[in-house]
Amino acid sequence: MPFIEVRDMYKIYNPGENEVHALDGVTINIEKGEFVAIIGHSGSGKSTLMNMLGLLDECTSGSYFLGGADVSHLTDDELSTIRNEQIGFIFQGFNLISSLTAQANVELPLIYRGMKRDERRTLALEALGRVDLSHRAGHLPTQLSGGQQQRVAIARAVAARPPIILADEPTGNLDSKSGRDVMRILHELHKEGRTVILITHDDDISAEASRVIRIHDGQIVEDKFN
Repeated sequence: MPFIEVRDMYKIYNPGENEVHALDGVTINIEKGEFVAIIGHSGSGKSTLMNMLGLLDECTSGSYFLGGADVSHLTDDELSTIRNEQIGFIFQGFNLISSLTAQANVELPLIYRGMKRDERRTLALEALGRVDLSHRAGHLPTQLSGGQQQRVAIARAVAARPPIILADEPTGNLDSKSGRDVMRILHELHKEGRTVILITHDDDISAEASRVIRIHDGQIVEDKFN
């Protein structure tokens, strides 16, 4: 059984005369440990699909199985628990809290998991170490470059060692060197056995994944292995 299984998924906005099919019968299987890029232009449906895979939104119809369990129609609390335990999110906009240090930002999802302070601190510093930012643990986001902020966001995503990394245009706001650093870290996570799903509009970025799924007008138009 696939680790991630999406069956005939639809997401329809404004049902009726002017309805928009953001997802139009999408079916995808992703095995544990794959490195998959989902690519498409703006408006293609890739962000909607990311929201579905990340359990951030609910489909209009269809099913979604994660680790063999149907997660299509759970309560908000159940979805929140699965997100916190199973998925590490990396966003284009970093989404760091400006009043918290790098370490405190990384610790935040660990607090939601109910971890004790010493354990949180250990995992946060370990995660910052793996993105070469141990020496910036006490700095605020405004004291960090864009590349450093994205690496803090990656540390936050991986600190609890979730099996899935969902990265939405993670290099979109970065210069080329910082972008390469981010991709290197994603490759390392993949080699450790994480399932990495990368959302992008960039063919060069998608070429680094082991598999590319292309979406257009809410439908899968290509699914190939690199």
